[in-house]
Amino acid sequence: MEISDILTPERVVASLRATSKKQALQELARHASEVTGLNERAIFDVLLERERLGTTGVGNGIAIPHGKLNELDGLYGLFARIEKPVDFDSIDDDPVDLIFVLLAPEGAGADHLKALARVSRLLRDDTACEKLRGSDTPEALYSVLTEQGESHQAA
Repeated sequence: MEISDILTPERVVASLRATSKKQALQELARHASEVTGLNERAIFDVLLERERLGTTGVGNGIAIPHGKLNELDGLYGLFARIEKPVDFDSIDDDPVDLIFVLLAPEGAGADHLKALARVSRLLRDDTACEKLRGSDTPEALYSVLTEQGESHQAA
C-alpha cells in the first residue's frame, strides 16, 4: 500500500487554522466530510471517541487521529499542517503541527492497520517531517508525503 492509495492532493491542507485539539479535529472532520460525502458530525464523533481512548499525539509534533465508519467505501487519508502548533495531549507533551487523519470502513481490519503502520513509519522520519514543515502548498506537501512514503514501504 502506497500513501498515494489513501491520499490525494485535494485531501491536503497546507495551513489549517486551529487553536485547540478539538478545533483541529472539527476542521479536519469538515474537510473529511467534503471528500467522503459523510456527515461532518459523525466523522468528528468518531475521531473524538478515539481520542478519549488515548491520545493520537504520537510525539515530535505529530498526531495520527483515526477511526472507522460503516458508510465508508474505502480508506481515506487527510493531511494537515497546522499554522500554529496546538496542545494535543501528546505522549511527549509537545504541541502538534502535523496531523494525518486516517478513516476506514468498519471491516477494514488489516488494511486499516497496514495504513496506520505506513503513515507512522513515514512520520517518524525526521527528514520527511522537516520537509513537511518547510512546505507551504498542498502540492508540495503531497509530493513530500508520497515520495517519502514510497521509501518507507514495508519489506
